[in-house]
Amino acid sequence: MWMYIAGGVLFIALGLAVHVGKWYFLIAGYNTMPKEKKAHVNTKGLGRLVGIYSYANGGVIILVGILHALGLLNVVLVPAIVFFLVSTFYVLINAQKYDGNLFDENGKLRTGTGKQFLLTGIITVVSLIFVAVLLFFSIQPTKVTVHEEGIEIHGMYGDMYPWESIESVELKESLPTIELRTNGSSIGPCLKGHFKTRELGSVKLFVNKKTPMFIYFETAKRVIIFNMKDRNETQRVFDEMVRRIH
Repeated sequence: MWMYIAGGVLFIALGLAVHVGKWYFLIAGYNTMPKEKKAHVNTKGLGRLVGIYSYANGGVIILVGILHALGLLNVVLVPAIVFFLVSTFYVLINAQKYDGNLFDENGKLRTGTGKQFLLTGIITVVSLIFVAVLLFFSIQPTKVTVHEEGIEIHGMYGDMYPWESIESVELKESLPTIELRTNGSSIGPCLKGHFKTRELGSVKLFVNKKTPMFIYFETAKRVIIFNMKDRNETQRVFDEMVRRIH
């Protein structure tokens, strides 16, 4: 919960710094402009736009933290992500209108700047779609296939693990203490990828923390921990793994 609240407060603080404090150098794109181009940017309007964006998203993040503490994270997580993506798209597109290098005083594109504006829009849309796809797959339940030669974990960070490479397998009700995400995604209770833990060191996770009962299996390289969408399915996969490696 506190991680979300801290993130929300940071968003709001950044919004105040830009909107009220006029720290326009914090705005990506503007801070790298040549001095002569900065002179044609409506920094007051741009700062207000960025401020409102930061206040709105900061408030949403704080709300997510509060609902997380109440056990309602799954209800609000997807709408919060959608709000962030839509608001980011809106800001990136509308921020261009405050750039006097692209638009004249009547709000019309200057001659020769149409391609630049269109390119910015295309890059923004493609980037947001890419992020949305990554977020969507990050929160999907773990999918595995039991083959004759091994067990395959599908999706991001997934791999094929031959039976002979698995040294042990256990079923536990809790996860190790997670200290750091080194290369993975952590969206609400869904953890996928590489994490550092206090008890086991580096591990690979494919888990939903809200559905306890986790399969731990160890290879020569690392410990992999995963669970399925419900306890019965996790138990079934565990029993099949035990049968295959013993």
